[in-house]
Amino acid sequence: MVDVAASAGISTQQVRNYLADGVLPPAGRTASGYRMLTGHHVRALAVARRMAEGHGWSRTREVLAAVHRGELPAALAALDAGHAELDRERAEIARVLGAFETVLGSPVAAAPRRDARIGVVAARLGVRTSQLRLWEQRGLLRPHRQRGTGYRVYDPAEWRAAQVVALLRRGGYPFDIVTAVLDELRSTGRPDRVRAELARREQELHRRSLCRLRASAALYDYLAETGPVDEG
Repeated sequence: MVDVAASAGISTQQVRNYLADGVLPPAGRTASGYRMLTGHHVRALAVARRMAEGHGWSRTREVLAAVHRGELPAALAALDAGHAELDRERAEIARVLGAFETVLGSPVAAAPRRDARIGVVAARLGVRTSQLRLWEQRGLLRPHRQRGTGYRVYDPAEWRAAQVVALLRRGGYPFDIVTAVLDELRSTGRPDRVRAELARREQELHRRSLCRLRASAALYDYLAETGPVDEG
């Protein structure tokens, strides 16, 4: 136990936890009851740490526990789910970027010189007031109420937000993408910063994807070493 822990720079209690969770294969015992760990456990621990770098500890425990139970299909399903998550994130970034480019490439109507009521905004955008209310209910728009009358009024920032929503909805973009675009514009304030942030996320996604690929490769090698991998 001490030797296995030392090989990874962790405590013996962590090794016990990994054994209990199935991250490491079951250990035999001596006649006096001491656990007998082998080079196989050292190898499994190294693979577990590589897996955790790419997939996180939660999925690593799930995958390796399935492997050590002899349930390879369950392990592969968990791995596939992890790679699918990255695919969804990549598609989401691409969709948000595409929607954002649609917004930037469209002509911008001049905003009213002062706060405008909902009827004026609807007429300028060519939508119904009920649509503006729906977008407000979904959290896309944030008009404030005119003091005294309680009428909805849109300042220049909300006028621009309403333009973005109307444009993207006409383009068939779902509400989650519209929300993402608005969140980016509101958080950064400048189009160039939005582009830079999306580019940063893409690079981070590439890094995570490669890290996950290395983890999966390490697991494959481990499976090939410890037993036949039936690729048929």
